[in-house]
Amino acid sequence: MTILRSEGWVVSRSAGSHSPVDVFAAKLGVTLLIQVKNGKARMKAEEAKELVKWAEAFNADAEIWHFKGRGHLEKRRLFARK
Repeated sequence: MTILRSEGWVVSRSAGSHSPVDVFAAKLGVTLLIQVKNGKARMKAEEAKELVKWAEAFNADAEIWHFKGRGHLEKRRLFARK
């Protein structure tokens, strides 16, 4: 969330998230839905489909942010708004 805030996004998280979206962010009319993974955790195909479904409903971008350790962050866009 610090990364997004430093880039000017308004950010909120879904505490104890069991939903497809861990972080909601907005900036200049753009909404970003993020699922966060750490270490060796992977996103299952069904989870990815659900995240895309939410992104379509909100006309938002959807990404997976995977923190792999040692400060390495891999971002993967699953859906881009129209």
